[in-house]
Amino acid sequence: MKKKIISLVLALTLVASAVFVLVACNKVLPSVSDEVIAAAEKMDMDALLAEAKKESGDFIAYGNTSRITTAMTNFIASDWGKALGLTDKNAVAVKKSDSEIYSLLREESRAKTSAGNASMVLIQDSASLDLERSAKDPLVKNYVSEEFKDKVDANNRLPLAHQFINKLFMYNVADKENTAQFNNVWELTKAEYKGQIFFKNPKDEQVNMNFLIMLTNGEWSGKLETAYKALNGKEADDVGAGKTYENYGYKWIAEFIANCNFSITSDTTIASTLSKESNKGKMGLFVLSKLRDASVYGDNLQVSAWDKDGANNFVEIDPFAGFMYSIYAQLAAKGPRPYTAMLFINYLMTAEGFKPWESLGGYSANKDVPVYEGSLTKPVETTDERSKDGFLYLDNNKKEMILTNSEKVKIDGKDVTIKTYTYLDGGATITDKDKTTGKTTQIKVDGKDKDLSIKNKTQKIEGGVSDQPLSFWTKCLVIEDGAYILSVKAEVQDWINTKLASNNTTVKK
Repeated sequence: MKKKIISLVLALTLVASAVFVLVACNKVLPSVSDEVIAAAEKMDMDALLAEAKKESGDFIAYGNTSRITTAMTNFIASDWGKALGLTDKNAVAVKKSDSEIYSLLREESRAKTSAGNASMVLIQDSASLDLERSAKDPLVKNYVSEEFKDKVDANNRLPLAHQFINKLFMYNVADKENTAQFNNVWELTKAEYKGQIFFKNPKDEQVNMNFLIMLTNGEWSGKLETAYKALNGKEADDVGAGKTYENYGYKWIAEFIANCNFSITSDTTIASTLSKESNKGKMGLFVLSKLRDASVYGDNLQVSAWDKDGANNFVEIDPFAGFMYSIYAQLAAKGPRPYTAMLFINYLMTAEGFKPWESLGGYSANKDVPVYEGSLTKPVETTDERSKDGFLYLDNNKKEMILTNSEKVKIDGKDVTIKTYTYLDGGATITDKDKTTGKTTQIKVDGKDKDLSIKNKTQKIEGGVSDQPLSFWTKCLVIEDGAYILSVKAEVQDWINTKLASNNTTVKK
């Protein structure tokens, strides 16, 4: 009997140990508390800096915009960065997609310590963010300094919007006749637009999907109904209870995406491709700020919402000229440096902190930060037979004109872009296989190092561009509403995906 009791005790001990080990393995790091954040929101910058100086370890930020890396470099060089002793060795920003950011934050929440974790993120997709923020143990938390509460509209403070991005209808005017100009979005559902509208597939771009979902709500489906009747002079016979489409939002979505060309997977490439003379008369719905890219021939593109004189004159499009979404600045709840993260967020909300995004199509949530005024550029063309894309590029070191071509291959199971550069003067060909790190690559040519930090050779387009303020765009664009999107996302997104599956556009770029 005694042996049985000992065996039972031993068994219970082993079970208890196993449970303890299991709990320990699933242990989640504590978050920065709501009380700490609330108190910090009331601190002035000096008090916040004093708390940040007490923190140690690396300061890491993730963002779904590449320009966060420039913002971090600027922050390091700022008075705050210097006071905190930040350098490019202990402060780093990394560009990641939204899904990658959430995945990293979940992984980091289960780390043994917070030392290597991110402390701040820039992230989009309001629906996913709403879902995450309402979780029992959220990975991100909101912080808004009292200093900015009178500079940021109340509806943009929770979560805190750092910037707004607009995707606008634009078309190629190389034929000089503006044949693609339109005044009512229902025109884009006509047969002549089949395959002529470049749009990144909503299955691959959640903000594009969110835009379409927004059109099914009462406000926008009602506006689409009014626009349909204005264009056609009658009601649609396939909209209503028991009919093909529940409301006019569903009808426009189905007919619009049936005309879309999803062959291009990047807004930058859409802008560059659409700007080529061979695509005259074609349309695109993409990020306005892509017009800043040196690969885009700005003279050939017309923003549908502007007349030929530019952004200073607006062409009314019924009922919207595109859509707008936010990028939000949030604390990473499990990060080791919350006060440093708060200072960084405050910095990003200033005119100085917004500098990396200071270009056409960039709008700070801080109403005191002005919109872009300046010029667009265009790449220099060449007739050299060795150029597949027809443009010249410039080597930063020796200022030699070179040609470039690229291809995607798999290396160790990962997609890698290999670029081949050909020097026009000597004809030497060199290949760069290491563009995944984002760092300048040194490659030996004729026994010497060549710096392949490449920029497009561009010319400035005559005449300035003065963008409209954020308050203007919010009146004529579909604005993302995370709460609505989240409430209908599963059902409506599935419906949209079925319509996307039936899109059989085969038109070439």
